[in-house]
Amino acid sequence: MSTPAAPAQRILAQTRFEATTILRNGEQFLVSIILPLMALVALTYSPFPELDEPRIDVVAPGVLALAVVSIAFTGQAIATGFDRRYGVLRLLGVTPLGRGGLIVGKTLAVLLFYLLQAAILGGVALVLGWRPALVGLLPLAITLVCGVLAFVSFALLIAGTMRAEAVLAVANLLWVVFLGLGLVIPTGELPGTVGAAAAWLPPGLLGDAARAAAIDGAWPWLAWLLLLLWGAVAALLARRSFRWSD
Repeated sequence: MSTPAAPAQRILAQTRFEATTILRNGEQFLVSIILPLMALVALTYSPFPELDEPRIDVVAPGVLALAVVSIAFTGQAIATGFDRRYGVLRLLGVTPLGRGGLIVGKTLAVLLFYLLQAAILGGVALVLGWRPALVGLLPLAITLVCGVLAFVSFALLIAGTMRAEAVLAVANLLWVVFLGLGLVIPTGELPGTVGAAAAWLPPGLLGDAARAAAIDGAWPWLAWLLLLLWGAVAALLARRSFRWSD
């Protein structure tokens, strides 16, 4: 009688599967790289909204944060929602992987793919004149990792509790909403109560923390803590409510 593989082996196998799926999925590539790249170029050369100069120093870290949401939230929510609809997750549900293993495997795969995203977007931003504070590169990296952890949890929460068609609509709608909640534009530039509320929500926390690290070399400890708390709550809810099939 065969015995299940060790938990680490199961998670690594799922990570390889998820990473391969992302690379083969043209739609995720579009959402995760092409759209943030378009936003980077458009916001850098557009006079609106008004931003501190040089604009690229404000725009680039925001676009790196946008890329996190694109792959970790929108891409993963849609992919997982349709995997559930077509029975892929039902097959995983009868394996020893479990909900926790699925969450960890997807998170690791997103982190691997994000390295490719960051290299492409960061390279283009450097060509456009971005000059981040060298002392801010490490806190920027930590910020982006915290963002991945939080938004993958949100993706699995909606993908595991809603029908695939609803996931598709909600994930794309929230991608647009997050743009206006401090993800790309500083929350301080948003009107009144909107900006004040956005500063405590995951997209605003991620965008503001990325800019603080890249521009000032800051270590935004409070933003990291809040992002991880948001992610922990979402992960707990996902673990308890995730359904393997419609």
